[in-house]
Amino acid sequence: MDATTSSGASSSLPLHLIIDDALALVSPLQQSFQRSQRHCFGDSAPGEFPLAANPSIVLHVLTSCNLEPDDLAHLEATCSFFRKPANFPPDFQLSMSELAALDMCQKRAIFKPMTQQEREMFKQRCGGSWKLVLRFIMAGEACCRREKSQAIAGPGHSIAVTTGGAVYTFGSNSSGQLGHGSLEEEWRPRIIRSLQGIRIIQAAAGAGRTMLVSDAGRVYAFGKDSFGEVEYAAQGSRVVTTPQLVESLKDIYIVQAAIGNFFTAVLSREGHVYTFSWGNDMKLGHQTEPNDVQPHLLAGPLENIPVVQIAAGYCYLLALACQPSGMSVYSVGCGLGGKLGHGSRTDEKYPRLIEQFQALNIQPVVVAAGAWHAAVVGKDGRGNNRHTNVLSPELDT
Repeated sequence: MDATTSSGASSSLPLHLIIDDALALVSPLQQSFQRSQRHCFGDSAPGEFPLAANPSIVLHVLTSCNLEPDDLAHLEATCSFFRKPANFPPDFQLSMSELAALDMCQKRAIFKPMTQQEREMFKQRCGGSWKLVLRFIMAGEACCRREKSQAIAGPGHSIAVTTGGAVYTFGSNSSGQLGHGSLEEEWRPRIIRSLQGIRIIQAAAGAGRTMLVSDAGRVYAFGKDSFGEVEYAAQGSRVVTTPQLVESLKDIYIVQAAIGNFFTAVLSREGHVYTFSWGNDMKLGHQTEPNDVQPHLLAGPLENIPVVQIAAGYCYLLALACQPSGMSVYSVGCGLGGKLGHGSRTDEKYPRLIEQFQALNIQPVVVAAGAWHAAVVGKDGRGNNRHTNVLSPELDT
């Protein structure tokens, strides 16, 4: 271990035998054992592997092993070799662990198209470290299954997305929500052929509506031609039977869509949440008409906190946020039945942190919103739910 590490600290890292050259000042009794240990710097001898002489090999091992961001942080805390500038492009001042995190970010589809300026802004939004950026990206991949096969069950129709990005739909089709150019029901999964050449990475199903997100950050919608039902009024009759590009989102790189009853929400690559419709009386932090087709940035604390996943219920929204201190859940919208998790039935016009998860010692990794209740899964596999008339999260046993 590093000479700067306190004697009481312990580590379960596989590289716990790597030591700093400062530990060369050991008693004669220990020197005989020292040759069996691996050195970070200098004084190489047969059978030893000085890391400082082979930094490119170390970098390759770090990136090819797909280490977790926390593992990279532990390496920095354990050995000064991983804290010092690695002297590699594109930034010669980056440490070995930071450079490994950046390399792993560059392998991700959502990161590749970013300009250098966008990457730096993204880095600052995530907390100023490439390890934090990597954690944000990996958290989104884990909870949203981006670029993996998916199955989505809507109120009346279902969607299946293959690993290659093809989309199959089946079920009710009264509003054209299956995307096959007709209003006929499908009793078996049928591929949407008009999407040929477009790779879909995420899908959302609502009441008579479908939204798809491509690997290029574009959003396609079909079914009912609206982003939300008109509250206490009849819905318009116009329908769209084939996937159509959502023009109002073409300048925002989207990674997820979520469909509620009165509103629709989308999540950008950088972790910003945008909502459509149901802004009357500031229900979602903005004042809009029910048929508004323009996205509005969700105001409040999440403007400055990156979000990795969203989940839309009938009349409320959950957001899984990623901060340097850990993962947290925010809720906004209708509080009827206590489904927002704040210990009351009060509506929330702006996203509000659900504090109960900290009290339960749960690190949230996935959120799910039903029509009138919500559920959260913790990193350790524990579940937590909020049913109607249960005002605060309760641990499932």
